[in-house]
Amino acid sequence: MRILITNDDSISSQVLLPLVRWAKKLGEVVVAVPKYEQSGKSHGIEIHKSFEVQQVEFEPGVTAYTVDSTPADCVRVLVLGLHQKFDLVISGINKGLNIGYDIVYSGTAGAAFEAAGLGMNALAISTDPADFTPALENLDRVYDYIVSNGLLEKNQIYNINIPLEAGDIRITRQGGPYYSDDFSFENLTCSPMGKCVYEESHNYELDTDATLHGYISITPLCADRTNLDVFRSLRK
Repeated sequence: MRILITNDDSISSQVLLPLVRWAKKLGEVVVAVPKYEQSGKSHGIEIHKSFEVQQVEFEPGVTAYTVDSTPADCVRVLVLGLHQKFDLVISGINKGLNIGYDIVYSGTAGAAFEAAGLGMNALAISTDPADFTPALENLDRVYDYIVSNGLLEKNQIYNINIPLEAGDIRITRQGGPYYSDDFSFENLTCSPMGKCVYEESHNYELDTDATLHGYISITPLCADRTNLDVFRSLRK
């Protein structure tokens, strides 16, 4: 199996090397990550200017590249530019949970959506920024769950969130808002100031409630944004 690892936290992510070393147990690993942090870039790509792609020394036996663009472009460059093929794309481990509506903004998820659009299975993995250790310690358990339940045969993209106190694994669906912003204004500039807007609902089907109550959340995602219920009703 050939595995592409990317992220939105750049080549400087402290969890990138441990993740790569873990993934080497599964097959051949290639790394393509942003040169600089690209958090919040969603599924954005660069179409207006050229950008640097550089092969770098990283880990013995692993070919690695830095891409001076977004996580989605990291996937595009390797597949469309260098014509490489992969069986699985792993995006992460993100420094911060990607739950609820925040998935829309996530560069980590954006890379997974791009991978699926190019015909590959993808896992977007995130955790609490306070400590990567629990996420790393649970990778085997999460991957065994995915394989034993044939999840990648059922769907191409899964969004995975591993909390600090990682308990049981739950299949979840996207919850509501988790973080938002206030803005401060000074002269002609404004600065976003993040704030938590999460509202407890005790519904552990939601990735927000499940993750924030200690469950490992696995959410099947899809790139098709069609509202099928409305589509079917309008077709009638």
